[in-house]
Amino acid sequence: MEESITYLKEQFALEDRDVRTYSPLTLAYIGDCVYELVVRTLLVKQGNCPPHQLHKKASTLVKAGAQSAMIEILEPVFTEEEQAVYKRGRNAKSATMAKNATMGDYRRATGFEAVMGYLYLTEQMTRIIDLIKLGLENKWKR
Repeated sequence: MEESITYLKEQFALEDRDVRTYSPLTLAYIGDCVYELVVRTLLVKQGNCPPHQLHKKASTLVKAGAQSAMIEILEPVFTEEEQAVYKRGRNAKSATMAKNATMGDYRRATGFEAVMGYLYLTEQMTRIIDLIKLGLENKWKR
């Protein structure tokens, strides 16, 4: 996957930028997509299924409450840099909020998505997958 990101950058002549200067909400914007793509891939690779059922399954994993629960598992294993990105994302003031989430869940979910976005933009797809795997494995044990 890291090769795919490199290829994308090459084909569109995208310059490397210091991701640490990005707004945490910008990181969360891309991180939301990255996390959902991983979840959708996991579900689709389990076998053919009607799209409505896939959507229902994905929704339970990508909603703010589920991401907030994953943070409890992942935060202790975050690197210092990931922890800093998470806190910036969690503390960011957003103009919107998820309709079926508490403010606390929404903020923790935004922090989680910011970490996913940061890791993606710094081409650390292996780390993304490892964190998501850890979070999902522990979530399913509950």
